Amino acid sequence: MTAVDAPTLSDAGRAVSYLEEISPEMRGCAILSEGGAVLAASGDSEGWEEAGRELIAAADAAGGEPVAHAHIATGDGEAFVVREGGMVAVAVAERFTLASLMLFDMRATLRDLAAGRDDGASA
Repeated sequence: MTAVDAPTLSDAGRAVSYLEEISPEMRGCAILSEGGAVLAASGDSEGWEEAGRELIAAADAAGGEPVAHAHIATGDGEAFVVREGGMVAVAVAERFTLASLMLFDMRATLRDLAAGRDDGASA
């Protein structure tokens, strides 16, 4: 049986830092396991765990199945969910954030994290 390399908490922490660095309009983000446990977050991990799970559940319920990504815009800001590589990224950003770029950056970062890259950046 072959050992499986899984992302570590410090890797997820670097991924969160990277997303915050490249997305100045981002208010905060978190990376969760597929089961909903916070691997890393900007700010309060417990708050992100509850809010992240609720956002993911709402997006899944709206589509009737697990979503690959979701974008929710309100008058106060925008929220994003991306599933990739057995993890889920959730983020909150300012209004009028370029959704396609935010979703791309989140997905690329999760792919890199799943692949075990150290820099959190996409090649």
